[in-house]
Amino acid sequence: MSKLFLVPTPIGNLEDITLRGIRVLKEADLILAEDTRNSGKLLKHYEIATPMQSHHMHNEHKTVENVVRQIQNGKTVALISDAGTPAISDPGFLLTRACVEAGIEVDCLPGATAFVPALVNSGLPNDKFVFEGFLPVKKGRRTRLQILAEESRTIILYESPHKLLKTLSQFKEYFGEERPVSVSREITKLHEETVRGTVAEVLAHFEAKPPKGEIVIVVGGKKD
Repeated sequence: MSKLFLVPTPIGNLEDITLRGIRVLKEADLILAEDTRNSGKLLKHYEIATPMQSHHMHNEHKTVENVVRQIQNGKTVALISDAGTPAISDPGFLLTRACVEAGIEVDCLPGATAFVPALVNSGLPNDKFVFEGFLPVKKGRRTRLQILAEESRTIILYESPHKLLKTLSQFKEYFGEERPVSVSREITKLHEETVRGTVAEVLAHFEAKPPKGEIVIVVGGKKD
């Protein structure tokens, strides 16, 4: 039966893909990839010869209708992003919604997602948390920070290395310098690092040692 598979891919270490994920990618008729050059390395490593097609944030509005039609015509399609689980701060939502609306079966495999190990690794409460993805770059950023300053649950965000110092400085302004925070970077990779402490301490660390790589920030919620 034709369907859409959402297949998580490794966020760094190529071994972090499931056996089922490899099988689905091999058996699919088509793989939709955020960056075919990047995904080509993964497919080559696991000897996956399935045809690939580009599907990213700049073209997904235009390609969704065609993909839905292909699945309706009997094709099994697997969607992958550059790293992690599709639709989590990556393309995937639009296609998933379109398939659901068209009555097409959607199957999301479990697998790698950067924020889960960062949260568990942080040492901060993980019974209740809120995932914010990336903060707004300009418009609405300060309003969002004001709202998050009152959030009692643990907060998880993604950030780029060149914006980390700015974000931590704004945490200091809006959350206070004593708020606990954990910054994980390069998760599963050779230079993986997690820095924990107060906002002031973690900011000082990265001011002295500029960060590199993919970053997940975990912030303790506001205490009553």
